[in-house]
Amino acid sequence: MRLTYQHLHKVQTSIKSIQAASSSAQFMNGRENGSSKNSHQCRIVSECSNESDILNQIKCGHLLMVNDRRRNGLILCKAYHAEFAGPGAAVGSFFDVDCERVVPVGDLSLISPESHEERQKSYLIRRQWIRLTQQFTDKSQPLQRAQMILNQFENYFNQETIERVPDDAFALLVGVLPYSVRMVRRPPGQLNVKIKV
Repeated sequence: MRLTYQHLHKVQTSIKSIQAASSSAQFMNGRENGSSKNSHQCRIVSECSNESDILNQIKCGHLLMVNDRRRNGLILCKAYHAEFAGPGAAVGSFFDVDCERVVPVGDLSLISPESHEERQKSYLIRRQWIRLTQQFTDKSQPLQRAQMILNQFENYFNQETIERVPDDAFALLVGVLPYSVRMVRRPPGQLNVKIKV
């Protein structure tokens, strides 16, 4: 079965439910021990939208993770391609030493994985997001690739969020020219151009 952003979102929703239950239990235990400290809030590393600040954090060598409690993500632009890291995905560390530019998607929040298990899970989710995007590069026609990546982002993010993402960022994700993305996005704000599959 081919993965879609919606399928992955369902998996992540299940993970969130488990994590929420775990966090609730930890909070209650903390209260019983005389502490009401919220460990998740303390893990927030960055909630800024300034691309240069985010890039500096990504390239500093520390492992971070896209907050899996928000509908957000980060497009990491490399020299000749880009990768999308969605909720729960690892960013930084050895993954992105060659990152040249970042494009926040949604209300970006980066956190620091606390445990070995959480780090391993973030590696796996990063790989899943990469594989998901790579499916679209199997299509030979540039307009097909552009249409598919735009449609999948539209399924996961709202229209206002998508409109903030520049053409060249989408183009790098699927290996097409920005012109192809502009053609599919016309008229502005509409992604309903039909391409024969």
